[in-house]
Amino acid sequence: MTDALKRLSEEGVAIWLDDLSRKRITSGNLAELIDQQHVVGVTTNPTIFQKAISQGDGYDQQLTDLAAREVTVEEAIRMITTADVRDAADILRPVFDATDGQDGRVSIEVDPRLAHNTRATVAEARQLAWLVDRPNTLIKIPATEAGLPAIAETIGNGISVNVTLIFSLERYREVMDAYLTGLEKAKERGLDLSKIHSVASFFVSRVDSEIDKRLKAVGTDEAKALLGKAAVANARLAYQAYEEVFSSDRFKALEKAGANKQRPLWASTGVKDPAYSDTMYVTDLVAPNTVNTMPEATLEATEDHGEITGDTVSGTYEQARADLDAIEALGISYDDVVQVLEDEGVDKFEGSWNDLLKSTEAELKRLAPSEG
Repeated sequence: MTDALKRLSEEGVAIWLDDLSRKRITSGNLAELIDQQHVVGVTTNPTIFQKAISQGDGYDQQLTDLAAREVTVEEAIRMITTADVRDAADILRPVFDATDGQDGRVSIEVDPRLAHNTRATVAEARQLAWLVDRPNTLIKIPATEAGLPAIAETIGNGISVNVTLIFSLERYREVMDAYLTGLEKAKERGLDLSKIHSVASFFVSRVDSEIDKRLKAVGTDEAKALLGKAAVANARLAYQAYEEVFSSDRFKALEKAGANKQRPLWASTGVKDPAYSDTMYVTDLVAPNTVNTMPEATLEATEDHGEITGDTVSGTYEQARADLDAIEALGISYDDVVQVLEDEGVDKFEGSWNDLLKSTEAELKRLAPSEG
C-alpha cells in the first residue's frame, strides 16, 4: 500500500466514493473508508441505487413496511433512497463540519425522467432537499439545456447542487454561468451565500470510449497515436475554464458576499480500456480545489499503486488543445461526440431508473402481506 490517497488529498483533491448501499452504511464500511482511505464524500445515481436494491436483503424490512402500507413504487423508491442518503450524510457530518461545508457531502439525483423539464426539476430538487433534510446534501441536476435554468433557480433557492452529465467545454461554461446566476438570485433574496456549495461533474472515461472507437475506425498511425488522450485533454481544458471564470470580476463580487467556488468534479473515472493504466483518470487530473469521485475499484487501485506527483493539470493546456485539435482534424466532430454522450448519459440513467422501478415493484409484490 502507498500513501497515494493521502498525497492526493494534500494536493487539494477531495476523494469521494461513487457508490452507496445500505450494506455499506450498516456494516461500518463507509465509516471505515472515511477513517482510513481519506474518503470525504459520496455520490449516488439511479444505476448505483438499482444495483444496491436488487442485490441482497438489506432493504427487506423497509420494503415489507412499505408493501404493508401499499405505497406507490415511486414513493417506495424515494423513501428507500433518501433514507440511505440521510444515513450517509450523518456518517459524513464530522467531515462536513471540519471542512466548513465544503466536503462531507452526499449527492442524490433528481428523477432522470425530468431531465428535459425545468419546472419539474426545480420542484423535485426542493422536494429532495426537504425529504433528506440534511445540510450536507447535494441535489444532482443533469446539465441538459432544460437543466441549466433549473440549476440557476435551485441555487437561487439556497439549495446546494451537484451538476451532473457534463461532457463539453461549452456546456461546462454554461453550467458555471448558471451557478453564478443562481448565486446572484440568492443574494437578491437575502440568502447566506457562504452556505451554498456546488460541484460540476465533468465526465471523463466515456469521452475516451467514444472518441477511441472513432479513432480506431479511422485506423491510421496518426489516429492510433491519439488513442486515450481525448478525455484527459478535455478535462484539463475544463479546469482552465474553471480558473478563468472563478477569477473573473463577476465571481469576485459574489465572493466578497461570501460565495464559494463551484469545484470541478471528475466523474466516470473508472478506466474502461484495459490497455490503459487503471489509475489514469486520477493521476493525470491532479489539481487544487477539485473532486475525484471514484468507484471502489479505482479507489483501491490508486491506494495500491497510484503515483501522485503533484499538480498534473496546470501548464498542460496548450498540449491538451493540440490533442483535441488533432482529433478534430481527422474528421471526428467534437460537438457530435459530446452530444451523443449527453444523450446516452440521460438515456442510461433513465433506463436505470426504469429498472429500479421494476425491481422495486417486484420486491414490494414479493414482500406484500398475504390476504387475510
